[in-house]
Amino acid sequence: MPVSAWASRRLMDAAAKLSPEELARDFRTSDGTVAATLAHIFAADQVWLDRIHGVPRAVFISAEDQDFATLQKAWPALLDRWKEWAAPLTDQQALADISFRYPSGNAWVQTLWRIILHVVNHGTHHRRTVSGFLRAMGHTPPELDLMAYDQSL
Repeated sequence: MPVSAWASRRLMDAAAKLSPEELARDFRTSDGTVAATLAHIFAADQVWLDRIHGVPRAVFISAEDQDFATLQKAWPALLDRWKEWAAPLTDQQALADISFRYPSGNAWVQTLWRIILHVVNHGTHHRRTVSGFLRAMGHTPPELDLMAYDQSL
């Protein structure tokens, strides 16, 4: 998860340089804008950590989560909570099944390591979408690849 947190922080830093109009530009995708797509990644990171802890959520994303200024403050803290949670995680614990409910009420059970893989993959997918938005507006997105992360260490 360190790579995912690093990439999200880099992309948030890049988005912070955008004008309010650029943050809100509608690209007619599922989440539409840079701000909304970043909020979607944040909300998923939050929902999955809550599910791992057995905390149900009534909504996937709140109105507060969609405020970019709030996101800039809340997301780093959430990424730190992920890091604290994952630090002592053992291989045995990663094999545990986690039970949770989707907002629709459907119950589901998934192995913890697969949830972690999903969170990372989900974030990667949507960060690439935001990178595309940045390029479409004439900005150079930050490098987010694993090799760039390795070189930053």
